[in-house]
Amino acid sequence: MTRHFLAGEAQPRYSAARRDVVAGLGALAAQTGAEFIVVSGDVFESNQLDASVVSKSLEAIRGIGVPVYLLPGNHDPLDAASVYTSGLFSAERPDNVTVLDRSGVFEVRPGLQIVAAPWRSKRPTADLAAAALAGLPDEPAVRILVAHGGVDRLDPDPNNPALIRLGPLEDALSRGDIHYVALGDKHSRTRVGDSGRVWYSGAPEVTNFDDIEPDPGHVLLVDVDDDDPAHPVAVTNHRVGSWRFITLRREMDGVRDITDLGIELDNLADKERTVVRLELTGTLGVSERADLDDLVYRRGRLFAWLDLWDTHCDLAVLPADGEFSDLGFGGFAVDAVDELVATARSGDPAAAHTAQGALALLLRLAKGAA
Repeated sequence: MTRHFLAGEAQPRYSAARRDVVAGLGALAAQTGAEFIVVSGDVFESNQLDASVVSKSLEAIRGIGVPVYLLPGNHDPLDAASVYTSGLFSAERPDNVTVLDRSGVFEVRPGLQIVAAPWRSKRPTADLAAAALAGLPDEPAVRILVAHGGVDRLDPDPNNPALIRLGPLEDALSRGDIHYVALGDKHSRTRVGDSGRVWYSGAPEVTNFDDIEPDPGHVLLVDVDDDDPAHPVAVTNHRVGSWRFITLRREMDGVRDITDLGIELDNLADKERTVVRLELTGTLGVSERADLDDLVYRRGRLFAWLDLWDTHCDLAVLPADGEFSDLGFGGFAVDAVDELVATARSGDPAAAHTAQGALALLLRLAKGAA
């Protein structure tokens, strides 16, 4: 996945972190005794990928050391252009990788099965999870359903026939047809329903800001008791991501607020792996706004990315009395400044915005010359 706002070397570092978190699952699997790993869809961002992306991804999975089961999702469905059926994937697929390429049962070992619900197109016309559960063999086994997509309880949409219906899943769990449901699509860790057996693990590395992904960067360790006939399940969380995409919402009404924002940014750890979006409101003088812009510019060099969220900021800039009287200007320059100040205070939003920007630039240039 690429993020359009990551410039320069930040994007390659982010891409490397996403591969590293996959490779690091091997150590976690060994530490916890995990028998296998499932990825519940959207292994890849799309089916149109550079060959190096496929090769590096498969190499990261190769080193995990336990079986890895990959489910095609809405981003990488099993359509005619599927990455999973490409010559490159077939040639370089590690021995520990199984693509869940058909709806139904995959045997992990005797008594342990995966029930898969892969996507074959970007727009399924039915609940694929329900279809995968239909006609399960009547035999004793621990079963994990691996499915992808939205759930009606969380994302109700009567016009989406592919929504996963929670009711049939809970019925299948109560009957013991399946014992855990591993869902993909949401990039934030999310428990679904009250059974404790239906979860989105979320993406192992953050992919979006915290208003969309409140809890990313995790994997879930799912412990199913083989010996107990009820096969109770314990789900524990492991934080594996190293990046953060955060939004700071702050009121800006003077120098003190700007100083406090600078201190807050200075105290954020791991700046090279932190993306910060500023949602600022309030009223500043022209020189104060220039100081804010300078703060964002200077601190921005330390972070993976830092900037104002323009569409959500509401910062009024009003020239203060005497704010431009000590710049040492004379003659026509004084008249120009007076005209800009009057325009900046006017009721014409477009003209005022332009004048405020011109005054802020004038202040920065004057200070730089001094």
